[in-house]
Amino acid sequence: MHFLWPEFLWGLAALPLLLLAYVLILKRKQIQALRYASLSIVKDSLGSTAKIRRHLPPLLFLVALAGMIVAAARPTAVVTLPSTHETVILAMDVSGSMRASDVQPNRLAASQAAAKQFVAEQPENVRIGVVAFAGTATLAQAPTRNREEVIAAIDRFQLQRATAIGSAIIVSLATLFPDHGLNVAAYSFGSRFQEKNLNFKPVPPGSYHSAVIVLLTDGQRTTGPDSLLAARLAAERGVRIYTVGFGTTSGEIIGFEGWSMRVRLDEETLKTIADLTRGEYFFAGSAPDLRKVYDTLRSRIAFESKRTEVTALVSVAAAALALVSALLSMLWFHRIF
Repeated sequence: MHFLWPEFLWGLAALPLLLLAYVLILKRKQIQALRYASLSIVKDSLGSTAKIRRHLPPLLFLVALAGMIVAAARPTAVVTLPSTHETVILAMDVSGSMRASDVQPNRLAASQAAAKQFVAEQPENVRIGVVAFAGTATLAQAPTRNREEVIAAIDRFQLQRATAIGSAIIVSLATLFPDHGLNVAAYSFGSRFQEKNLNFKPVPPGSYHSAVIVLLTDGQRTTGPDSLLAARLAAERGVRIYTVGFGTTSGEIIGFEGWSMRVRLDEETLKTIADLTRGEYFFAGSAPDLRKVYDTLRSRIAFESKRTEVTALVSVAAAALALVSALLSMLWFHRIF
């Protein structure tokens, strides 16, 4: 647990003094009771049940005071809450390597089936967009709540050559932030062009809660903007990217339209993209694995762990303890302490 105003925690140092004062008052009362009270009263006061009743309300009130002081320090904790994501961008690899049949019937068909199941199980209020990428990246479906349109876009995938992971990220960001002037050409030569007339200030990575990007690929970047440069653009805008590596990490030779090429999953880059944007990397080596990954992603997107101020919860708990201590004292002794 962390605190926004930790200096208020010094107030806890006063609690031992209150406890000491309570003990001194009790001793004084015991001396007076032994001096003036009848023997029967003294015997009653020595009962174990009576002692517990006598000390329980003040103890609860002391704990309540501690809770009030902690609440004044504005505590924060990492809690899991329903997310506020309104948009999910599926960026899916349609490069020639997705024709590989090591996953039956082939990688593309397996990824399409898993993606469509993922789409169908998203909450109705979530808009879903689709970006297809190979040598270039295109917006196959603008974000929409119409699941039939999203599934139709996934079914229309056509295989192409090369793999431009950076382009996929930039097109996804341009879809989420159309007024930021983002375009693939400006970042295609390894260095950023000056973004003029753009009133943009970077935000902490992972702080944008209205949208996420799910990036699936079975290969490594062969063209287009640098993948990590594109990931930094997403991080500056607070957008999380969940990366999914699908296929083989050892690499294999794939034939496509008379060409022969070796494809290998670049896990390190995908992990770095996820780390930079405060997302998460998943590996899926088969169709069942991919379905499990999408099931996990669904829960990750639906519920989000984040640091949240819990002052209200601590305050309510402290108030409840104070109320209980007062009620017990009234019930047992007909007075408040």
